[in-house]
Amino acid sequence: MFKGIVYIAIALVFLMGYIKYIELCCIFFPVKEVEFTPAFIGLAFEDVYIETRDNIKINSWFIPHSNARYTILFFHGNAGNIADRLDKIGLLNHIGLNLLIIDYRGFGRSQGRPSEGGLYLDARAAYDYLVNERKIKPQDIILYGESLGGAVAINLASELKARPCILEGTFSRGRDMAKKMYPFLPALLFPDIFDSLEKIKGVQGAKLFIHSQDDEIVPINLARKLFNAGTEPKYFVEINGGHNEGFLDSQERYSSTITSFIGQL
Repeated sequence: MFKGIVYIAIALVFLMGYIKYIELCCIFFPVKEVEFTPAFIGLAFEDVYIETRDNIKINSWFIPHSNARYTILFFHGNAGNIADRLDKIGLLNHIGLNLLIIDYRGFGRSQGRPSEGGLYLDARAAYDYLVNERKIKPQDIILYGESLGGAVAINLASELKARPCILEGTFSRGRDMAKKMYPFLPALLFPDIFDSLEKIKGVQGAKLFIHSQDDEIVPINLARKLFNAGTEPKYFVEINGGHNEGFLDSQERYSSTITSFIGQL
């Protein structure tokens, strides 16, 4: 019986080690080469490097709009880099918004290696840059997070308390996503990373959730779970299309929803 307990303990150690490997290797898929810039779609921009509190330099683009009141601080998903978001950058700028989009550490031309804590430091550095260097008023900054970037936006919003957020295709917490990927394993085996479900309770600003009912990567029920945990004011809008294409497949609804949300701020 003692041997059986030892074997079970060893198996659990190996299983938890494998799960840690999954956490490190199957969350972030950065691409280093930045193939295009906003100039490719006819937008003027500034190529900016921002230094974080732990002395990492991250690359970003600031895309101005001549008549903008609000500035979007954009946090992208877990794969690729900022060059893969040009279509969305164009749509948001066309609505009449300035944008600052960052590449997390380890992505694109940014230094370092990605980690959950590192992404949070990158987000705070970008926000401080807008306020301190660009002299943009905090009340005129809207946090935008797509997919994993939603967790980054929510973490920052929970620190700042009252910043408005647009959350597209995001999820409740890392453990829920892991359970979706590995339904045969107990949920308690997974580390509680990117826990937006708890943090969103402290986000007091207006929150717009945009999620496709066809999303093949992040189930819409996880977005609903996150929405239900948040405080008012909050709005949930369903669109159509895949996880990465929904904003294009439902372009008119996507744009009008954001325009309406901004008009109520």
